[in-house]
Amino acid sequence: MEIRGKAVVVTGAGGSGSGRAIARRFASDGAAVVVTDINEDGARETVRQIESAGARAVFCPADVRSADQVGRLIGFAEETCGGLAVLVNNASAPFHPDDPLDRWLDTVETDFLGSMYGVRAAIDAMRRTGGGAIVNISSISALWHGRQHPAPAYDAAKAGVLRLTTTLGWLGEKENIRVNCLAPGWIASAQVRAYWEPLTPGERKLRGAPSRLLELDQVADAVVRLATDESLHGRVMVWWPEDEPRLIPWGDVGYAALD
Repeated sequence: MEIRGKAVVVTGAGGSGSGRAIARRFASDGAAVVVTDINEDGARETVRQIESAGARAVFCPADVRSADQVGRLIGFAEETCGGLAVLVNNASAPFHPDDPLDRWLDTVETDFLGSMYGVRAAIDAMRRTGGGAIVNISSISALWHGRQHPAPAYDAAKAGVLRLTTTLGWLGEKENIRVNCLAPGWIASAQVRAYWEPLTPGERKLRGAPSRLLELDQVADAVVRLATDESLHGRVMVWWPEDEPRLIPWGDVGYAALD
């Protein structure tokens, strides 16, 4: 799939983490990127960085917890850029590992419902132009049974995002709308680095942390692959930082090996 000159919407692109890296990568490949985030100053900084590099980007405010605002965001991309080619559902609520039983509603509304609203609005937009690609961002924690430091609402929301992706795989063949998902491990965002870097190798092993982090550019590369590889639809790419990125086999039942 060629993205040069086409519209790409990236949610949650106003921070210094994956969203900004993804937006910058698509812009460097020639896409017209619509940047959105509830952090308006951060989103405008992402736009500034893209424009400073000679690429094209525009800011559109939207809170993904609102279906109406997500609908307006997709409409803005259509009106401003002549259609929607790619949507990246990257927005995520602040992570609070020390309060595993709090802030559930915000997490579920942002990470799961926000992705669902985006997918639904994008499907309608892509039907009008003959197809497109949606990349949802889940987490390896959506697959991890019995991890040492669970985050119930976050893990459940990311599991929902993963399953939403696979159940829409049929859109790829029938309507040329490919929905795929990235389920990464520990990403080198500022928050994760602040927690991970002071740990000794022994402490990382004890806490289930990897020996290295996924770099932001690696995450952006994976998202672009999922968006542009026309052979992929309904697929989940899992990437633990110590391994290579791999796709869950299509038709995997998820319980082939049981105790």
